[in-house]
Amino acid sequence: MHNYKILFLDIDGTILRPDDTIEESTKSAIEEMKEQHIEVVLATGRPIHEISEIADELKITSFIGYNGALGIYEGKTIFAEPMQASEVQYILDVAKEHGHEVVLYTSEKNYLTDLDSVLVKVFLKQFHLRKNDIFTEQVINGILGMTIITNGRLGHELYVFDEGIHLSQVNIEGMEHCFDVIRDRVNKGVGVEFLLERLGIERESSIAFGDGMNDKEMLYAVGDGFAMGNAHPDLFQHAKHKTTEVTDSGIYNGLKSLGLLK
Repeated sequence: MHNYKILFLDIDGTILRPDDTIEESTKSAIEEMKEQHIEVVLATGRPIHEISEIADELKITSFIGYNGALGIYEGKTIFAEPMQASEVQYILDVAKEHGHEVVLYTSEKNYLTDLDSVLVKVFLKQFHLRKNDIFTEQVINGILGMTIITNGRLGHELYVFDEGIHLSQVNIEGMEHCFDVIRDRVNKGVGVEFLLERLGIERESSIAFGDGMNDKEMLYAVGDGFAMGNAHPDLFQHAKHKTTEVTDSGIYNGLKSLGLLK
């Protein structure tokens, strides 16, 4: 029996069901982990300023946000890794050339290349993004993450990066034309490793659950990584375990399989 100390949970497709609700089994599993003195951290591609309601509902105060660019432990920022302005500008230039829209995240707000585009409005609604503004050059040095909204499934192939950056398709029905910009040295896995080291917790004592390709590095960074039953098909090969779907007590069943729940 491992002495588990920390649990990392993705939000969309892992904690949140497609209808944006959280299963009772998930809530009780998280509650039970806390009673066992296992830390619970939300690890998400989302901006942290937009997940306060979920965090409050689950009583969680530690986060890895923006796919690993910002880490907060018990309400205090412990690391922040903005993107290079030149990388941000390149993506903006290609997007403009091909009629794509871009969402850029800072620690305070979401900045968009166009607030009136239909695809942008659908995206903002899907992810409940409320603190939105139009992008200006003034904020280019504070960008922690980006999502490209293409106008078709192959739009991402127009972006050619040097080593160090790749695009990850958003694993949500109807959002397949959206791609998160992931940095090889800044991702959920690196964030998890940083937090484990900071807290003095061994890798074997950590658990993570995820469903998207942006969770791949995180599942490798922990002792026991779970892919949700509804995960992107390519994720299963990177996970030590597979659990049931988000609509079928995936987190609960996974923790139960480790002997942490009755």
